[in-house]
Amino acid sequence: MMAMNTPHPTDEQVVAATRNWLEKAVIGLNLCPFAKSVYVKNQVRFVVSQATTPEALLEQLMEELQHLSDTDPEQTDTTLLIHPFVLTDFEDYNEFLDVADAAVEDMQLAGELQVASFHPDYQFADTQPDDIGNYTNRAPYPTLHLLREESIDRAVEAFPEAESIYEKNIETLEQLGHEGWGKLDVGPAR
Repeated sequence: MMAMNTPHPTDEQVVAATRNWLEKAVIGLNLCPFAKSVYVKNQVRFVVSQATTPEALLEQLMEELQHLSDTDPEQTDTTLLIHPFVLTDFEDYNEFLDVADAAVEDMQLAGELQVASFHPDYQFADTQPDDIGNYTNRAPYPTLHLLREESIDRAVEAFPEAESIYEKNIETLEQLGHEGWGKLDVGPAR
């Protein structure tokens, strides 16, 4: 497990931990078969939020949604809005996801953009906190992943049986186990 030496990590530390997780877990374990191509083309925007309230995070989320909508996909295909100082409690974070989805709707970006979720304590419904399957969505810090629906559609076309990704990820993590995950040294950052 990664340990941060300072109580308030720098933006550089937050991005480095997130890149490490992306490279070793998301791409390295092929948890998302679509991630590698945009990552190697430097089309992933990393934004570290200094927000300390959900309201401030919502404001920044809306700015980033607009930025992504206005930016050429060849320049920025996806955005990771990492927020280490707010919504660190998973229940609070999970409730905020409805607010994030409502923001997409209110901004009339539904059908164009969507928000995916990653959190150090991510827990799917009807699972125990330590179920290894939860680790498919565990990142070093709470993160809102802003995605283009066009990019998802293209990726799904290129990847046969995209609907089976979730099941394959669970199998991968069950084979890896908690010890194997720990050896990846990808977080959560504490």
